[in-house]
Amino acid sequence: MTDQKMWGGEPYYGLDFEFDPQWFLTDEQKEIQRKLIELCHSTLAPNAIESDRDSIFPRKNMEALASQGLLALHVPEKYGGMGQNHQCVIMVLETVARYGCASTALVYTMHLLALSALLFRAAGNAEIEKVLRRLNKDVFIGTASYSDPETGSHFWYPLMSSAEEVPEGWKVNKKSSWTTSGGFADFYVTQTASPDFDGDFSNLSVFLLYADECESMPSSWDAMGMRGNQSGPVTFTDVIVPMDRMVGPPGDGAFSNDEALDPIGLLMLGACFNGLSMAAIDLAKRQATRKTHADVGMRVADYPTIQDYVGDAIMDTQSSRLYTFSVAQLLDSVTENCDWTLHERQPEASPRAEYLTWGWMSKFIAAKNVYEVSDRMLNVCGGSGYKKELLIERVVRDAKAGWLMGPTNEVLRQFVGKWALLGFDSLDYWNQSVNARVMNNEIKKLDDDGKRELIEKLQAELDAK
Repeated sequence: MTDQKMWGGEPYYGLDFEFDPQWFLTDEQKEIQRKLIELCHSTLAPNAIESDRDSIFPRKNMEALASQGLLALHVPEKYGGMGQNHQCVIMVLETVARYGCASTALVYTMHLLALSALLFRAAGNAEIEKVLRRLNKDVFIGTASYSDPETGSHFWYPLMSSAEEVPEGWKVNKKSSWTTSGGFADFYVTQTASPDFDGDFSNLSVFLLYADECESMPSSWDAMGMRGNQSGPVTFTDVIVPMDRMVGPPGDGAFSNDEALDPIGLLMLGACFNGLSMAAIDLAKRQATRKTHADVGMRVADYPTIQDYVGDAIMDTQSSRLYTFSVAQLLDSVTENCDWTLHERQPEASPRAEYLTWGWMSKFIAAKNVYEVSDRMLNVCGGSGYKKELLIERVVRDAKAGWLMGPTNEVLRQFVGKWALLGFDSLDYWNQSVNARVMNNEIKKLDDDGKRELIEKLQAELDAK
């Protein structure tokens, strides 16, 4: 592979490969990267303009990714996939977001995330294997639909969902508030309360559902940024599915979350927003090196203040990129290089779950960084940055989504702080523990009448049970 980064037959206008952590990649993965950059130039980036302008779902871009086999990027070769590892996934998503289309990167992230849940329990399930073999051939796009209208960023509490065993298999009900590709995906991997749910939110089950079973409002998404990802509500009402459409055994949902979804999913989001940070830097470099102030005879790039801005942005972004790549490298080291068949041999294995907290931090760091870097690079571009043709204003709008995507940065930083100060159990991830300190303090504030009222209320609840 040439050391010169090319863009449509010309040297790339942004930062060259010497600014990229290429040492994480194999020669095969560098070739995937090179071809993908070409595809971004020819297809993904031009389509991104239309997608952003008219809120068009980037199916054309997903078709382009399928043409290079990328819809089965980390699917094992035994199922017809490329069998690539976590580090390659991070590189590919960063590349799509940086050179191509941020909305496509998020749609693609949720597709790969849905696949991760399926791959975790693919062994012996013919229905899942059928899906895996259709991905590139049929441009069969999936998404993960886990959020709930009642719980916001705490998406792992599916209050408005249920599953019931029926003679035909399972009857599934699910309402999801924020589903990327909602109404456009061909298949959905979703999570509900288990058939024997008794209030314990760690008792969850995962299902594979299809587009013709989904109620949605496609094309209703009209947002400030990420305008092509079509994130919106979807509903599955009394959907009857056969037994093999439950992904894994009943009650496997929490285990699936911690092993197959969150660790890799948070890294993928980090990669997307690291790519957007690099896109902002690339665009700012192009503008700063070609814009000249005739009165002083200097380019914008010649001003020390601009150099400080760019240097600061590069170093902050490189810190985030190296963090994400290094955690991906760690996950590869504990999963036999992202070999999903590990779970066929060891169904109870959870090597990724041991490092879930590092995924939390990756998403937070990348989303915080892109928020700041995109603003600084807009300043580098000056007033011209407000013009749509410079493209950086789209990057700024897209970048704002990182902070808000669940788990939001507010949730993640509180998790890490609380964990550090009070221990991991204090997080009460499944809402099972009583915070006695807070409860006792609140009770102390009650007068005698308030205490009697509380006693009566609790006694009534006990009597009802």
